[in-house]
Amino acid sequence: MSKRVVAITGVSGGIGSATARVFYEAGWVVVGVDRRKDAAPEIVHQFIQADVSKVEAPHTIFELIRSKQGRLDALVNNAACQICKPISETTADEFDMIMACNVRSIFLSVQCALPLLKESGGSIVNISSVHAVATSSGIAAYAASKGALLALTRAMALEFGEMGVRCNAVLPGAVDTPMLHAGLSRGHANGNDVQKKLRGLGKKHVMGRVGKPVEIGQTILFLADNDRSSFMTGQSLVVDGGATARLSTE
Repeated sequence: MSKRVVAITGVSGGIGSATARVFYEAGWVVVGVDRRKDAAPEIVHQFIQADVSKVEAPHTIFELIRSKQGRLDALVNNAACQICKPISETTADEFDMIMACNVRSIFLSVQCALPLLKESGGSIVNISSVHAVATSSGIAAYAASKGALLALTRAMALEFGEMGVRCNAVLPGAVDTPMLHAGLSRGHANGNDVQKKLRGLGKKHVMGRVGKPVEIGQTILFLADNDRSSFMTGQSLVVDGGATARLSTE
């Protein structure tokens, strides 16, 4: 039996690279997609350098996957970008850029990947964010994009279910990644030192710490794998160390 194939966008980032290793260690063939080639994980079997926010990119990506791998069993839509700015200071171009990267790219990628996923009875995992359900000041465009992705996930599940393709979402909370570090360094949390801010942020969680990228990767593998989550579709799993379980008034 041929090995199962997963495509992971944003594979060079913190969650993307950790997820690639989780799938690799589980015996999958890993296809990684990213704008940056220099940071691609070494364990990736096929790397495709592409910017998924560009309208023409998804068609090229999945044609390359079909020509080299001949199949696709799971698509992990992980690529994302973030702007930490108040609504009053966010420009129309910045808002459009966030939506193109975080929502439109997934819509178009799924269109192009669907024929391959139908053949394999595969699955889609969209990486949303805890900001879709509980957010912070100064990050409205990002929160809006991740909320839109939850609605898109449910719509995909409804339309693709009869084709045998499942679609779910993961909502990571604060995870120790370069994106989180960048947000903290821009003053998105109180304090002067990024590591100090990271520890302070962790103490606000029920688990007493922020998440590790591999923990998100394990959740993604669970949702992608038909042997582990075969009766789940249209669902959104929050992985946030209990952050959204506590009332803000406590």
